[in-house]
Amino acid sequence: MTIPNVELNDGNVIPQLGFGVWQVSDEEVVPAVAKALEVGYRHIDTAAIYRNEKGVGQAIADSGIAREDLWVTTKLWNDRHTDARAALEESLEKLGLDYVDLYLIHWPVPGQDKRLEAWEAMEQAKADGLVKSIGVSNFLPHFVREVLDAGSTVPAVNQVELHPTFQQRDVQSIDANHRIVTEAYSPLGTGADLSNGTIGEIAARHGKTPAQVIIRWHLQAGRIVIPKSVTPERIAQNFDVTDFALSATDLEAIDALDSGNRVNANPDEFGPQ
Repeated sequence: MTIPNVELNDGNVIPQLGFGVWQVSDEEVVPAVAKALEVGYRHIDTAAIYRNEKGVGQAIADSGIAREDLWVTTKLWNDRHTDARAALEESLEKLGLDYVDLYLIHWPVPGQDKRLEAWEAMEQAKADGLVKSIGVSNFLPHFVREVLDAGSTVPAVNQVELHPTFQQRDVQSIDANHRIVTEAYSPLGTGADLSNGTIGEIAARHGKTPAQVIIRWHLQAGRIVIPKSVTPERIAQNFDVTDFALSATDLEAIDALDSGNRVNANPDEFGPQ
């Protein structure tokens, strides 16, 4: 089963379908990541605040897969914007890695207004070889413009909440205009979109699960997508999305489901004020 790669604006290449580990404990994450790697995932997405980097690192080490064949993402938490280099080094130590493929500012945290300081430290970390690509997460258009206007590196990725009922088209637009790849987290709407009747009809027609249909919708739109599960059967199902294609009519029907249904925090309000 071949998962497409996406070329980033810095020339690096990322597997388009990854495995997310948000809200997975350090103990649970070892068998979950092991199963994901066994199924064929080669892109793992974690974060310092998930408190499971050590378990992710253990699963990677136990897998025996060559480091260069894996893509590992982690993220800078909100209380470390003025201490980004040290935070990254701590994450690397927990992961047991010499570098991560992608390091993201997890939230913009407008209340403390230190994201550009963090970005500068991340640029230096990239230059020093601790990170291959740098990007942002939860950055709405005005936060993206701020980074662009600073005259620094263009983010390679903007990871945001994105699912059929919350499509953030303004974010997707500014990302596309600057060759920033949009990456969808909570790609199934934390499960809320799985019971949608339109998606259910499309899934039945293709003989696939609603989750597989939504993941396929993301892939055909060119987004990176990181579904999460700790259930072995679902981990495998979520990866089994390359043997069918949604029609233009299917895609239009899912696109029409956008209803502003944010299920995670608002980036304009989240973090220390």
